[in-house]
Amino acid sequence: MFEFGDLFKASQKFWTDILSDPKKLAEMQANYWENALKFFQHSEQEKPKSHDRRFQGEIWEKNPFFHSLKEWYLFNAEQLKNIAAAQSRPDDRKSARKTQFMLDQWINAVSPANFILTNPEVLKETLESGGENLKKGWQNFLKDMEKSKKRFSISMTDLSAFEVGKNLAITPGKVVYQNNLMQLIQYLPTTEKVRATPLLIIPPWINKYYILDLQPHNSFVKWIVDQGYTVYMISWVNPDKQHAEKEFSDYIHDGLLSALDAIGEKEVNAVGFCIGGTLLACTLAYLAYNKQKRIKSATYLATLLDFADPGDIEVFIDEEQISALEKVMAKTGYLDGGHMSATFNLLRSNDLIWTYYVNHYLKGKSPVPFDILYWNSDPTNMPHKMHSQYLRDMYLHNKLREPGGMTLCDVPIDLGEAKIPSYCIAAQHDHIAPWQSVFAGMQLLKGPLRFVLGESGHIVGIVNPPPAKKYGYRLSAGLTDNPEAWLAESEHHQDTWWNDWINWLSDHSGTQIKARVPDPKSVIEDAPGSYVKVRLGD
Repeated sequence: MFEFGDLFKASQKFWTDILSDPKKLAEMQANYWENALKFFQHSEQEKPKSHDRRFQGEIWEKNPFFHSLKEWYLFNAEQLKNIAAAQSRPDDRKSARKTQFMLDQWINAVSPANFILTNPEVLKETLESGGENLKKGWQNFLKDMEKSKKRFSISMTDLSAFEVGKNLAITPGKVVYQNNLMQLIQYLPTTEKVRATPLLIIPPWINKYYILDLQPHNSFVKWIVDQGYTVYMISWVNPDKQHAEKEFSDYIHDGLLSALDAIGEKEVNAVGFCIGGTLLACTLAYLAYNKQKRIKSATYLATLLDFADPGDIEVFIDEEQISALEKVMAKTGYLDGGHMSATFNLLRSNDLIWTYYVNHYLKGKSPVPFDILYWNSDPTNMPHKMHSQYLRDMYLHNKLREPGGMTLCDVPIDLGEAKIPSYCIAAQHDHIAPWQSVFAGMQLLKGPLRFVLGESGHIVGIVNPPPAKKYGYRLSAGLTDNPEAWLAESEHHQDTWWNDWINWLSDHSGTQIKARVPDPKSVIEDAPGSYVKVRLGD
């Protein structure tokens, strides 16, 4: 996705600065050996079991050699991270993140869990099976090589277990409108009466919409329909070179505004997820400038509006890397979704790369079916012009937070001009949209706001169906512009945010009316439609 040369330069400078200062180097060495001595002196003492998922097997604890090997690896990893943290300058967060990112990649790669002779679970399985696991692992590797058209990637799930429209994205509905940027789905009602104000969902176009309509038991869409709402969903096109000149303004005009026209109601409630929420906020500013009220309330799911601290992705955001990426996109007309997917996987390489490397190639296990991982393996491209604008104006220069800082659809965008009620859910362990940054962005909105902090991360924190009873949320009635103060005052609720949100939404959805059904004259095809079925390489 991005140019890695700049990351290597940052890492190289970090180590050069250390090695060029003999006094500092001596202090670090002395501190390291002092800590190492303490480690060896207390190595025989009982230590709490590591929560690191790479070392959860019993043999890592019971075998003295492998236990010591694991502890020594974790000790050195911690020491290296402490050195990096000590060297970081508070006024240069970007360089510190780049250095830490490269260090993490190296630390994760050299883990004893990643090698046959230093992973007791793999070694045991190899000896007991006569190497059958390695044979199967090699077969898994060859299958991944065969399926990799443009770049190599490790299979995370059994791709043959799912098919969009067959066992994913199967909530009944009809495509009732389409243009060259999106299709609009209207879902069929399951109740005799529905709320008067329909709901429009704007998913991210970085990935496909069906993360919100996976299987019946965890479909956000189906759940809302069953609560008695008319639900519409935008399904974005998977761009190719013909979409190269599409801008953010096009996603407003040909996306959200065209969807509103097709729905034909005076007002709708709207839900935006990730960049879909960013689009929603920009569209509301556009409508406010033109004194149009077409959206009654806005719900933001893990949405960034203030990009001052965009989280781990910041390691890839600077002038040099964006310029290099633009040169690549200029040749194709788009950013290949596979490159973006691989980059996001690197941000969590232990969970999204090395875990599967060990399980599939060393242990010889077959990928297991998992709907979210299938969706994660079904990425989308990004149009050249839009993506360049998104990275430069929002991530790099953070223009969206400034009134009039960006002009979209010939309108100076001021997020504070839209004063409608808003609901925002952020996720506490979200590395793509850090909750503190989501919180800061919501302060730019001037209407009534309900801010909720869910547990887990960017996807699972949002896709949290009530029957699972897995992740709760935090809520505070206090008004503050400080996220940590808000967190300290907040109260934990052991329930999904879905239930809190649907209660809030009901106050903005009007009375009960006879259930709407799609107009037969406007039906193009059955849901999920054809746009979502286009996979990279098709």
